[in-house]
Amino acid sequence: MNEREVIIKLDDVYYRYPRAEEYVIKGLDLKIYKGEFVAIMGENGAGKTTLCQLLSGIIPQSQGGKMLGNVTVCGLDTQDHELAILTQKIGIVLEDPETQLFTTSVLNEVAFGAENIEMDPDLILETAKWALDVVTLNGYEKRHPTMLSGGQKQRVAIASAIMMRPEVLVLDEPTSQLDPIGTVEVFETVRRLKDEYNMTIVTATHQSEAIARFADRVIVLHQGAILADGTPAEVFSNKEVVAKAFLTVPQVSGLFIALQDCGVNLGKFPILLEDGIEMLQKAAVKGEQTHE
Repeated sequence: MNEREVIIKLDDVYYRYPRAEEYVIKGLDLKIYKGEFVAIMGENGAGKTTLCQLLSGIIPQSQGGKMLGNVTVCGLDTQDHELAILTQKIGIVLEDPETQLFTTSVLNEVAFGAENIEMDPDLILETAKWALDVVTLNGYEKRHPTMLSGGQKQRVAIASAIMMRPEVLVLDEPTSQLDPIGTVEVFETVRRLKDEYNMTIVTATHQSEAIARFADRVIVLHQGAILADGTPAEVFSNKEVVAKAFLTVPQVSGLFIALQDCGVNLGKFPILLEDGIEMLQKAAVKGEQTHE
């Protein structure tokens, strides 16, 4: 079996913002592997946004502050390479799509970053069409971004972020301002990037229902340190972690936690609705057979 390729590595990373006395990231040691879909979760103020900005090089290059340790992404130390170089390897999508869209058409928006680095015009058009196809917005090239839904705007932001065909896509709370339909659109888009292009996805989010369905791994931050690191099922079934980090678990998981608290243990812990339904149906059938 081939050893998995480490694409993101943090070695004993500390960070505090300018004029701040306390570190908001404290001693992070972390490895993320190529092609993983990793969710960063935790309560407000846990350090999720800071970690996203560390991965993209925005911290410390744009924010300043004090950083200790090393962050390496795609073999590049984020402190030693300019953002113009890093953005060709690491795409980033922010929380509010409105702050990222400022041109007069979807095509211009997607092409903007490539034009700034003087990519060949023919290649820009070809790559923009590819990016819009990935986010299922082909046919929207001439549409004004303000005329799009929230989910469509965030997908345009994703298309802009993948114009350089980065190996890593970092998303900071990309669905916090979206309705359920927009949330599913965004997560289905990033899953497609992982499945079809082997892109590594790192997203800070509170959306446990979506993470249960799409993520390979959940890293829980608490006060700037890693509290838990495991599969969605492992994290959402850990009542101590859920309580300490104020996580909202998927509704079906919450039901099974309540059943366990009442002394009803049905074995495997479900995080998807369909799995929970199947387990309850089997338990009901077994109960009927027992009482026959």
